[in-house]
Amino acid sequence: MTHNYSFKSMVKKYVNSSAVLIIFTILALIVANSPLKEAYFALWKEEVSLSISNFNLFSHGGHPMSLMQVINDFLMAIFFLSVGLEIKREILVGELSSAKKAMLPIIGACGGMLVPVLFFWLTCPDNPEMLRGAAIPMATDIAFSLGVLSIFDKRVPIGLKIFLAALAVADDLGGIIVIALFYSSTIDFNYLLLALACVAALIIGNNRKVMSKSFYIVIGIVLWYMMLNSGIHATIAGVIVAFSVPGSLRRGSARYIQRIKDNINSFGEIQVVGKHNTAILTNEEIHKLKSIESAADKLISPLQEFEDSLHHLIGYFVIPLFAFANVGIDLSAMSIGSLYSGIGFSVIIGLVAGKFIGVLSFSWIAIKLGVVQLPQGSNWKAFASVCMLCGIGLTVSIFIADLSYAGSSCGTALLDQAKLGILCGSLVSAIIGCLLLNRYLPKIQAANK
Repeated sequence: MTHNYSFKSMVKKYVNSSAVLIIFTILALIVANSPLKEAYFALWKEEVSLSISNFNLFSHGGHPMSLMQVINDFLMAIFFLSVGLEIKREILVGELSSAKKAMLPIIGACGGMLVPVLFFWLTCPDNPEMLRGAAIPMATDIAFSLGVLSIFDKRVPIGLKIFLAALAVADDLGGIIVIALFYSSTIDFNYLLLALACVAALIIGNNRKVMSKSFYIVIGIVLWYMMLNSGIHATIAGVIVAFSVPGSLRRGSARYIQRIKDNINSFGEIQVVGKHNTAILTNEEIHKLKSIESAADKLISPLQEFEDSLHHLIGYFVIPLFAFANVGIDLSAMSIGSLYSGIGFSVIIGLVAGKFIGVLSFSWIAIKLGVVQLPQGSNWKAFASVCMLCGIGLTVSIFIADLSYAGSSCGTALLDQAKLGILCGSLVSAIIGCLLLNRYLPKIQAANK
């Protein structure tokens, strides 16, 4: 029951943040094609400094970072910290916590990563610079996909909701691995050694169950700076910190629960006086309440506390700002033909056809071999409809597109084509997915009752 409540809370969280993300995505496109577009594009090139004496935290290779780089390298490291915490929680107690639970989403995610890359490679012009973006259609945006699925609310079997959420989490893990392996630059071994020292400190902190959030924040910021200048993509620092944060309590939970029970049971009848029915507490009762509050705080692991603290920051600031900064495309400089050829076409095919075919085919094979079963309460048509939603890729897809083409010799042309392909591919997947879901989901959902 508790786990089901936790899953519903996660869905609600992503549904709410997806609405904000849509607003800022549309706003970015409007501003980028308005009389304000010159100011809009110039804003992201402004240099940012966070200095103490001669040291600037926001510097790379001795040069100050632009506002766009701070958003994409620093703020997105916080986003990947949140993603890492979510992955760790799912591995510890969630839908990836056992082979039986994790098998179908992981198999589906593998198909949803491999087949889109193949489709991109087959349709993309034979140009090494263009092929750098082959990983763009790999990602499923968990906020958007769950947001679309929420439209059908109680008609959707809980098994399908869990499958889509778990698959998106596994997708994120795959994206993190790809970023770490293929989007790192020339390695500076001096900074790398310092980064490894930070990792060692985090491992020691985890082993000794250091509960202080400040410890992980301070070491994490130092690690981020070292990785930024080492050549390994800085956002990976967020994932490393996430996996080092303890997911359990140093002394377990039993003693704190017992303390709460004892304090509650020791309360006598509280006297209520005054016209506003105000309870007058004795000093002893105040002490007991503070003891209950302290014990309740200690029942929350650092992992859960971090994840809860980051929720609003990520959903209502980091991701909307990332979308507003990165989705803005000057459509006047593009032609409709870019959707039928080149990068844009390859991304659309990868998202719409590649994700759907990859997730569905790999899942179908695994189910037919008896390795896994269809999600509870589902049938093949409803399951295929949800597979279509896996082609909604936005946040991580745009992030990978930026890594692939931001430094391209073609300027922003390839990057803009990729972004347009991501937006169009995600929109097409969402529309087709909605049409299929509306047709094949049961009119009255009994599985959730």
